[in-house]
Amino acid sequence: MKPSQVNRSQSKQQKKWRDLVIGLNEKIPIADGRYMRGIYLDNAATTPPFKSVLKEIERFAPWYSSIGRGQGYKSVRSTEIIEQARSNLLNFVGGNEGSHTVIFTKNSTESINLLSHILNQVVDKRYILVSEMEHISNDLPWRNNYEVEYIAVHDDGQIKLEDLELKLSALQEQVALVSITGASNVTGCINPIYEVAELTHRYGAKIHVDAAQLIPHETIQMKRLNSAENIDYLSFTGHKLYAPFGTAVLIGETEVFNAAQPMLQGGGTAQIALRSSVQWNGAPERFEGGTPNVMGIVALNTAIRTLQQVNTEAIHEYEKQLMNYTLERLRIVEGLTLFSASNDNQPHVSVFSFTIDKLHHQDIAQVLANEFGISVRAGFFCAYSYVQKLLDLSDERIDELREDATLPSPGLVRISLSFYNTFAEINDLVEALQQIAHKAEYYTKKYENVPKGICGRPRSDG
Repeated sequence: MKPSQVNRSQSKQQKKWRDLVIGLNEKIPIADGRYMRGIYLDNAATTPPFKSVLKEIERFAPWYSSIGRGQGYKSVRSTEIIEQARSNLLNFVGGNEGSHTVIFTKNSTESINLLSHILNQVVDKRYILVSEMEHISNDLPWRNNYEVEYIAVHDDGQIKLEDLELKLSALQEQVALVSITGASNVTGCINPIYEVAELTHRYGAKIHVDAAQLIPHETIQMKRLNSAENIDYLSFTGHKLYAPFGTAVLIGETEVFNAAQPMLQGGGTAQIALRSSVQWNGAPERFEGGTPNVMGIVALNTAIRTLQQVNTEAIHEYEKQLMNYTLERLRIVEGLTLFSASNDNQPHVSVFSFTIDKLHHQDIAQVLANEFGISVRAGFFCAYSYVQKLLDLSDERIDELREDATLPSPGLVRISLSFYNTFAEINDLVEALQQIAHKAEYYTKKYENVPKGICGRPRSDG
C-alpha cells in the first residue's frame, strides 16, 4: 500500500494516534552538528511513553503514599488504585479474578525468574521446554531449577509443533512447563500460542507465554472458550507498552502462587514474623516484598486504559499496512537481506531484521543514528541461539568470537514499528539505507575504529 492510498480518514486517525505519544517531534543532534527530528524505530526494545501516562502520574502524585499498611486517606487511596490496576490488567488479558492473581515485578526478566522460583517449589517435574527463538530472559531463569529442552523452529522462524509434541510424548509427564515467546523479537514471528497450549495440556503440562513482544500488537485471552487453549501463566512489561517507571507483571494460578514461599522475603510478604515462626501473606503480597512501585503501576494501568479506549483493530490493521509497505520498499536497497516472518506469509508483528552486503550491522546502526537521526538496534537482541540459527553460524564460530573480542561479530539490524510511525518515516529510512549501501566502502572506513566484537558491546536486550 502506497502512502498516497491512505485516505483522509486514515490520515486523521493516524494523527490522533501520534498525538497519544510524547517525544515524536523532538530534534536530536547528528554528526554534522545539525539538529533534526528523530525517527524512532526501536519499539521492540522500549516504546516512548503515552502522554496520558505522564499526565496521570502528575495527577496522582499528590496522593502518592504507602499501600496496604496505612489508615490515612492517601494510603487507602493508593491501595485502592493498585487493586483496581490488578483488576483492569486481568480484564485486559482475558483473565479470571476467581482463579488468577496479578503479581507486580520490575520487568519481564524478574517475572520469569519468579515463576521459575515458584514452580520449582510446587511442581515436582524435571523438564522445562522452551523454543530455540527465546530471548535469554525466557531461557536462563529455568536452567538452575530444571533440565531445559529446546523446541526446534522452522527455517522461517516459527516453532515446530511436531517437535513440541515429540518432546512432550518422549518425556512422559515429566514436563513442568512449556514456556514460549508470543512473538519473536528478531523476526516478528507470532507463535500459535493457543495451539501450543492445547498440545501442552494434552500431555499434562502447563504453558507460560512471554508476551513482552506480542501484547503491544495483538489481543491476548488467557481464558478461552475451549479451556484446553487456556494460557496458564503470562508475563509482560510496561516499558514495551508505552509505560515507563519500571513495572511488569506475572499473571497465573492463585492456587499455585499460594503454595510457594516468596523469592524476595521481607516487608509486606508476611502477616507475622516471630523468632519461632513466620506466617506468609497470600499471593500477590507474598511476592511483592518491600514498598511497591506505585508510580510504575499507575503508569502501566494508565497505558492499558489508553489502549482500551482506542480502536485496537484499526491499530493492528494500520501496523500491518505499514509493515507490508516497509518490507516492499526495502527490496529496492541493494544487497539487503530480510529476516522476517512475512517472507513466508507467517503471522507476525511489526518487527523484522536485515543485513546489507559488505557492511557490518553495527556500522549500519551507527550511521543511521549519527547521520540520519534514525534509531534502530543491532546485534543478537539477546536471542543468541535464534540469531545463530538464522545466520547459520556454527558453534565453533561462536567459540572463536567469544575467545577473541577483536573479531568482528556477525549480527542483524532490527527495525521495530509502532502505530505512531508513518509512511514518510519509512521513506526516509529507505532513502538512508540506499545511501548507506551505495557508499558501503566509505562508511566501513569511517567507522572502522568502532568496536565490533561479540563481547563488550552496548546492551542489546529487547
